[in-house]
Amino acid sequence: MADSETPAGRGWGARTDGGFDEALLAALFTQSAVGLVVLDPRLRLVRANSLVEGVGTGEYVGRPFTEVFRLDDPDGSEQLMKRVLAGEGPVRDHLVRGRLRRIPGDRQFLTSLYRLHGPGGPDAPALGLVVAVVDVTERERGRAREAALTAVRDAVGGSLDVAATCRAFADALTPGFADLAVVEVVDDVLRGAEPPVGPMPPGTPLRRAASGRCDSVREAVEGGSGAGERAAGTTRHLPVRTPYALAAADLRARLVPLGPGTPWLGTDPDGARAVAETGAHSLIVVPLTLRGAVLGLLSLYRCRASDPFDEDDVSVAVTAATRAALAIDNARRYEREHVIASTVQRRLLPQAERRQAAVDTAHVLLPGRDSGCWFDTIALSGARTALVVGGVAGEGLQSAIAMGQLRTVIQALAGLDLEPEEVLARLKDTADRLAHERASLPPADGLHGEPLSAGCVYGVYDPFTRTCTVARAGHPAPLIVGPDGRAVALDVPEGPGLFSADSALFAPAVVTLEEGSLLAFCTAELLSGDRAPERITQALARTDRSLQQLGDDIVYALPDDTRAAGAALLLARTGTVSDHLVATWDLADEATTPATARVLVRDRLQGWGLDEDTVDATELIVSELVTNAVRYGTPPLRLRLLLDSTLTCEVHDGSTAAPHLRHARTVDEGGRGLFIVSRLASHWGARHGPDGKVLWTEQELPDDPAASGASGASGASAASEASTAPAAPAG
Repeated sequence: MADSETPAGRGWGARTDGGFDEALLAALFTQSAVGLVVLDPRLRLVRANSLVEGVGTGEYVGRPFTEVFRLDDPDGSEQLMKRVLAGEGPVRDHLVRGRLRRIPGDRQFLTSLYRLHGPGGPDAPALGLVVAVVDVTERERGRAREAALTAVRDAVGGSLDVAATCRAFADALTPGFADLAVVEVVDDVLRGAEPPVGPMPPGTPLRRAASGRCDSVREAVEGGSGAGERAAGTTRHLPVRTPYALAAADLRARLVPLGPGTPWLGTDPDGARAVAETGAHSLIVVPLTLRGAVLGLLSLYRCRASDPFDEDDVSVAVTAATRAALAIDNARRYEREHVIASTVQRRLLPQAERRQAAVDTAHVLLPGRDSGCWFDTIALSGARTALVVGGVAGEGLQSAIAMGQLRTVIQALAGLDLEPEEVLARLKDTADRLAHERASLPPADGLHGEPLSAGCVYGVYDPFTRTCTVARAGHPAPLIVGPDGRAVALDVPEGPGLFSADSALFAPAVVTLEEGSLLAFCTAELLSGDRAPERITQALARTDRSLQQLGDDIVYALPDDTRAAGAALLLARTGTVSDHLVATWDLADEATTPATARVLVRDRLQGWGLDEDTVDATELIVSELVTNAVRYGTPPLRLRLLLDSTLTCEVHDGSTAAPHLRHARTVDEGGRGLFIVSRLASHWGARHGPDGKVLWTEQELPDDPAASGASGASGASAASEASTAPAAPAG
């Protein structure tokens, strides 16, 4: 026979004799690299090659394909095969799950379906199907392992919160790699403490930080008693002579089969109940270690029909645990720094509400990443109150330290009775020096080149004029709500930030408030988001609520992401000083005025029921201040007494010359005025205004009359010795 007449030379479309077809079929069914299964039009098995293990035997001939391979979704697979029989085209690389008689566990098959045409071609009734079957179980398991590691790499490490990191780790391993994953962390590590160096000391408490479950385990737990399932946040001590304790002791992973007869489950009743409830049959325990220190444990379970773990799975679990341990330790370090920064911040802030003469205040401090926000209420002379809120941008200890420096400076500046714009101008000078010091650090220092940014708003409320004067430096203006619930406009020019290079001047804004108005000083985080100022003013409009309740209401209405950043809120309700606690006199510019002032003061203080020692000391203080004003000041002269938690004396005159304390020598005839005042008063000072200056003093009012007499006697004695010389000007 010529070459053209051989079967090979006739072409693919040529007819072949029966011997050739038989040889071809024999080769396919004995030498093919893939499994082949022939089905009749009713989808029953006709023939199968030896690669489909256990199927080529006669006992399966005539049975449905879905029954032979025990598919997880027989109905879906049968519908797919019927569509191929109907001529809708072949199906290639269709993945199905099933089980084979001679191979334990679930298997995964990659199937391709081809229609066997009848003698009439594609339009003729089908003779059956040819199914190419490839067992890809190991390949898919490898892909699942790679997918689990990829999920861990992608999900773990994006958060600096230990609990969030553990949750992401557990979720990345379920359900693709394990049916149940439990992450337990040494209790102290969750709070940022250093982890114990392995082996883990016996009795170390472990806290369940996170767990992940597949749907079947979740249904089993929810449908069962839940007695063996511990909730997230609970702690336990590792039972002795269990895989958990052994892994924590020698820092080696364990692959453990589970079953009713597992001996060590008797020492762990809770674990035994959880195993029974979830149907767990395979366990991997991996210690979470880093540089020899133990951070916790990872426990992975496979339950019910899932394949048991093998050694390859252990390698994957160890790799995943190593990455997770690094992420957990990074989060722990951040948590430790955050705890330290938060502690420093709390210690640098007011530790209790400070009672003011004519202002009620309350504050809310939200913990978060921002450890540089602060608030303050500062009592000023004349029953005035300074209200301060500010913030240093950034996280960590350095932000808290910078905040403490700025707060200390602003307290000192407030004591000088400067106007708000002057306070911020001098505060910015201090901030510029701090920024220059940071820029001068060595290049190797971690703070070198790290920018500083801060803002502050400073307001002073005067209850006698009912005015609030406000200036701000790169910070939101306060929100004001009147006693009737209506918002009061306050347009405060924005000054430059405290650490900015801008040298623009600060400009104040003055607003007159009705008694009972509310002021809200808050950091920028509270004013971020849609309609935030409107939301806050609406909350403040509820006049029937206390200040603390109003502050809580504002927090409740915040978006969730605001709380994560941290914020400060200072609320103040304005008032006035009661008339019966204030006495004011206009004095004549005469030499006899000091004597007149002493009589007026004695009469008023006795009417207030103050003790004699306080009356004597106040008489002497007022005499010195009025004498100084008569001799060296200019009219008009005015004397004011204010009784609150302290006794305040104020003498006003029209001169702008500031007195200062002198230490007179024994032979000097003058220069003792302010020295006497400083000995009798707890605090004293001078403040300036557009119409002159005010000299003021504050005296403590003792609660114990006996103590009052003792202290008053010593003060009066010292004053009498110092006043043997004629009254002299303070200067």
